[in-house]
Amino acid sequence: MTDQREVSIVRWPGPTLSVEDGLAALLAAYHLRTEAEKGEVVADVDGLPNRYQAEISDPRIAFVDDVVLVALSGSAAVGCLVVTAPAGGRSEIKRLWTDPAFRGRGIASGLLGAALAHAAESGVGTVRLSVWKWRTGAIALYERFGFTGTESWDDRDQLVCMERAV
Repeated sequence: MTDQREVSIVRWPGPTLSVEDGLAALLAAYHLRTEAEKGEVVADVDGLPNRYQAEISDPRIAFVDDVVLVALSGSAAVGCLVVTAPAGGRSEIKRLWTDPAFRGRGIASGLLGAALAHAAESGVGTVRLSVWKWRTGAIALYERFGFTGTESWDDRDQLVCMERAV
């Protein structure tokens, strides 16, 4: 069994880091689970909306201006998070996901902490995110990191928008 100390957080793509298949699998799991939670069960990646398929099939292009953080256990990708390129003094956190077999080990907290450190180093003043209201565990995690609810910038029903100063 792998414990939390054996997990490292790295920026992808890196000079010696090739985890594209693992990252694609994490993104696929994230999107398939999200669609299922919304009541839009799809059998596989081919049933996902095109924008999500694009992230999975070519994350280098989909996140070309963004920073992708990957949690590794050995050489296996076990978690991911995207920090969008700064715009207007703020960035957005997206796609926070931990492989279910590795949950409860602080991986999401590690990814979130690394994302906030990156935002601070980038001179971002505010970080925002959106999360589905039924993801109460994620909301509690964000609140522990100082995020608070804010006026929605997205009109999708049941989406909670949060932000915090960096």
